[in-house]
Amino acid sequence: MKIVSILLIFFFYSSSVYSQNKTAVFAGGCFWCMEEAFEAVDGVDKVVSGYTGGTTKNPNYEQVTNQNTGHYEAVLISYNPQKISYAKLLDIFWKNVDPYDDEGQFCDKGPSYLSAIFYSNDEEKLLIEDSVKRLTQINTKLIATKFLKLDIFYLAEGYHQDYYKRNPLKYNYYKTSCGRVKRLKEVWK
Repeated sequence: MKIVSILLIFFFYSSSVYSQNKTAVFAGGCFWCMEEAFEAVDGVDKVVSGYTGGTTKNPNYEQVTNQNTGHYEAVLISYNPQKISYAKLLDIFWKNVDPYDDEGQFCDKGPSYLSAIFYSNDEEKLLIEDSVKRLTQINTKLIATKFLKLDIFYLAEGYHQDYYKRNPLKYNYYKTSCGRVKRLKEVWK
């Protein structure tokens, strides 16, 4: 898995298509749902699922969801800053999570399903803080989403990548039965 991760990351960053791109990392519960939310956005070139925020090196899905690795299910987004800003990506992120849930997201509960934004630099951190200020003007509830410095992002197993495209019936059943669609409508009415 380590070699595959290194090769994919090398391709992700070295491809001429992505050379002008920046990256953003968000955790919003199930990474399948976050992939779907961001891949449809103009200016986003690639979204991959993975794990970040913890201490276990080269974690796998079983470890992340069943052990105390400290990792979140997350997505790494490659985007063109000429077409979409980091601030706009933050807006999209907020509309796809329940920022007030401190136990996980929707039917997925536990540490690996908590929402978080991983920043790479001070500029991103300031943009996150600004977006939180705007959110608290709309709703004064305590925001449970964490804001963490990005360290290492590990790619999830291949069967998780583009799961929503490859398994549309199972994915849509999961997304609906998990209450994600209903809860997002309630939070963002």
